Amino acid sequence: MKKIFYEKIDAYVAGITQNYTENAGIISLNVGEMPDRGVIVETVHLLRELIFPGFFGKQDLPRQAIDYHVGEMLDRIYKKLHQQICRALKSQAKDCLPPDEGALSEKADDIICRLFDRLPHIRNDLAKDVQAYYNGDPSITSVDEVIFSIPGIFAISVYRIAHEVYNLSVPLIPRIMTEYAHGKTGIDIHPAAVIGSPFFIDHGTGVVIGETTVIGDHVRLYQGVTLGALSPQKGQSLRGIKRHPTLEDNVVVYSGASIMGGDTVIGTGSVIGSNVFLTQSVPPDSRISVKKD
Repeated sequence: MKKIFYEKIDAYVAGITQNYTENAGIISLNVGEMPDRGVIVETVHLLRELIFPGFFGKQDLPRQAIDYHVGEMLDRIYKKLHQQICRALKSQAKDCLPPDEGALSEKADDIICRLFDRLPHIRNDLAKDVQAYYNGDPSITSVDEVIFSIPGIFAISVYRIAHEVYNLSVPLIPRIMTEYAHGKTGIDIHPAAVIGSPFFIDHGTGVVIGETTVIGDHVRLYQGVTLGALSPQKGQSLRGIKRHPTLEDNVVVYSGASIMGGDTVIGTGSVIGSNVFLTQSVPPDSRISVKKD
């Protein structure tokens, strides 16, 4: 068999490289290094270690060493993020003149510093998210259980980090972050979605939250909920248009419900029942359920 392979290898090479020419849209050559997904995933875990100190990574931290630990963590995160953000910015500019390396590095520095400025805000939101999980689920025995084991809080924490990176106009990296969480939890949250706090995804599997979704405070979703777009077949022609629904404060959406469309607004305090398919707005304090035969 080995002999047959080596007799055919030149033909294999020619066929594959010819296909590179025919399908040039899915190759990345001569643009420098692309972001490294593995390093970005490592950075996500480092950021979660920073946000939830003592739960992940180094444990039994003495109070007197916390300043040193936080500084050391920030330095590690900075080095990884700086490299990956520079790569992402370069890849964005691949069809333009080569970027100035010094200006690129300064831009990456500014992005990271602005992200670090937002870390206390991220922690504030996540503290409320964690408490909402504990308060809202009698099967949960402690806040520690929420942080350690609940897939929804993992997905939300990664989303909240990625959302801040997205707001700083970093390409590629925010989506890599949230799709990593999607793969781990089955919860698909686009980093551009705007989500208030506290936010609670019960059970979680199969939840989809689209790019232009807006969610208020004290919202609760159950498994299998889709906050999606109408007419997805129009594809790129819809870029920049609000395509996904708005859920105002204190909305509950039960399992299997689909709420679709950028003009659809679910009013404050409404409850959407299981398996409802909704494409129009409802006023505050509505109760929507599947009609029984």
